[in-house]
Amino acid sequence: MTDADDLLPHRAPTAARPLLGVTVLLVEDSRFASEAVRLMCLRSGARIRRADSLANARRHLRIYRPTCMLVDLGLPDGSGEDLLAEVAAASPPIDVILATSGDPGAGPRALAAGARAFLPKPLTSLAAFQQSILSALPPDRRPSGPRLAPSAEVAPDSIALRDDLAAARRHLSDPREDGTVDYVARFLAGLAHSAGDRALGDAVDRLMARRAAGQAGAPELATLSALLEHRIAAHAAL
Repeated sequence: MTDADDLLPHRAPTAARPLLGVTVLLVEDSRFASEAVRLMCLRSGARIRRADSLANARRHLRIYRPTCMLVDLGLPDGSGEDLLAEVAAASPPIDVILATSGDPGAGPRALAAGARAFLPKPLTSLAAFQQSILSALPPDRRPSGPRLAPSAEVAPDSIALRDDLAAARRHLSDPREDGTVDYVARFLAGLAHSAGDRALGDAVDRLMARRAAGQAGAPELATLSALLEHRIAAHAAL
């Protein structure tokens, strides 16, 4: 099945907008991280589609083939490594397969699963984003002539951060499904890293350590929930 955008004529990339004609499928559950990638695509000339889970990403891929996939390794319904392995073996191939994570040590796993490059969070560098895609494209899909690498960095809107915090709070308030607390803890660990929130990161680390020891971590969970309430209220007041 063909995506409607694929019927539109592709404009040639330029030095100012080197990713014209590129469609990026971002597989990412964080709105804060997604907003950063959206801004980088906007400034680069690329189209962006987003899937917030493995299941949604697979639905996208049944409809169209993106030029580039950027896959977060921690997703609500499984590991991004599984999706990386699937798309790396797919035919026809996807030109650019990238991975991202808030865990800086996850790069080797991502590369072993099939990613061409690993972009650690926070995703802020426009130059790194553009180069990771351009280096994997065939020469006729790249801008001709010299191109200055942009020095700009993106700064996602704090509303996206507040939405992520609120979603985590909702999950923690009623963790009915097995694995919910562990998933939310990993999600918040990446979010705290991306947002530079050391206090939130420390609270998540204490909860994860307690759960790794086989304990429920009720006091740590209560502390984390209270911290989320404080962060959400602070963002709402801005």
